Amino acid sequence: MSSPAPDAAFDPREAVAVPRGIEIRPLETIEQVFAASAVLDEVWGERGGMPPNLLRALAHSGNYAVGLYDTAGDDERIIGASVAFFAAPAARSMHSHITGVLAGYRSQGLGRVLKQHQRAWALARDVGHVTWTFDPLVARNAHFNLRVLGARATEYLVDHYGPMDDAVNRGDETDRLMVSWALAAPAAVPSENDVVTSVAVPRDIELLRRTDPAEALEWRYRVRDAFGGLGEDGFVVLGFDDERGYLFGRR
Repeated sequence: MSSPAPDAAFDPREAVAVPRGIEIRPLETIEQVFAASAVLDEVWGERGGMPPNLLRALAHSGNYAVGLYDTAGDDERIIGASVAFFAAPAARSMHSHITGVLAGYRSQGLGRVLKQHQRAWALARDVGHVTWTFDPLVARNAHFNLRVLGARATEYLVDHYGPMDDAVNRGDETDRLMVSWALAAPAAVPSENDVVTSVAVPRDIELLRRTDPAEALEWRYRVRDAFGGLGEDGFVVLGFDDERGYLFGRR
């Protein structure tokens, strides 16, 4: 997920006002689909988003596929997109595969707006949980997903997607943290009494990848080994702290 690190006071169960001049629309036409695919490519660099044919198929078959639009100026433009697909029927769940907002529109609360829209859309279709994956080294996404939204980390996935050739992931291994967002009962920030240990992550892994790729890869292995060892010992992720990183305890 590409999203800002918003205020931790945000309650995902409460309605979030869409900023003036911003609209969220379903991707219904082929023109909208190609525009959304192009935006996701721009966010991930080159062709790292979602191909138009797959996006079209998911949208046409009733899955969650929306575009985020800036309508304030004379020339309205698409500035972001989000796509999720349904899981097994009995699970009453859907998987949020990709969400991206153009660089010039980040840190404006639009990540919150998109997730609130996704939540409302899911609940209207009797979906109780939304899952997704994110790079566990990206601290701002860990903050947003675990601390702000109240999603729960459920699984550490080693090199989940294999080699990826987009500008964001090229040269790195694609470890991901799977999370599950209970739409009616998001997780609360853990009590300090429950926290046993923590696993640090770099403050800005994206900058580190550009300036010192070898050190960035060391962080990958360090965090992977820490998660693996703690998991084997029966510990789970309880939350995320901006200073200490992932907070572990026993649930």
